[in-house]
Amino acid sequence: MLVNVTYNNKEISRKIDTEVGKPFTLKERWALNGIGSPKLVITETSIEIRNLLILDNNRDTCNIEMRPKGIIVGFRSLLESYALVVPYYKLSMYKGEASVYSIYKDHYFIKVASDTKAVQKFFKKLLGYKADNAPTSIEDL
Repeated sequence: MLVNVTYNNKEISRKIDTEVGKPFTLKERWALNGIGSPKLVITETSIEIRNLLILDNNRDTCNIEMRPKGIIVGFRSLLESYALVVPYYKLSMYKGEASVYSIYKDHYFIKVASDTKAVQKFFKKLLGYKADNAPTSIEDL
């Protein structure tokens, strides 16, 4: 779900919370050593997101916030803030080229550069959290 989160809208906030869960508590954030990614440089996106990003001439960057049942990829275009809400069961991540991570949800995708150790450490933590909190698959029974 790609939504404009510039203004505080209770309906959109409720949809996001039902999709990926309420934000972590302070104690949980501390236990996870933070839930936010460093600034990520966007290298490629799907057409819907690209149409939003080409409206301004700024460098295309985003950040990722972990939630109990998914992630929120946030980015800005002009003076608007947008969020791609991705529950874990729809999240697909790939490390294609040497320093590019790809985040897929249905027909949306964002590819980000992973040129620093902090970015690689965050994606490792994200994949570990997703694996630990995934429902039991039928193969595991």
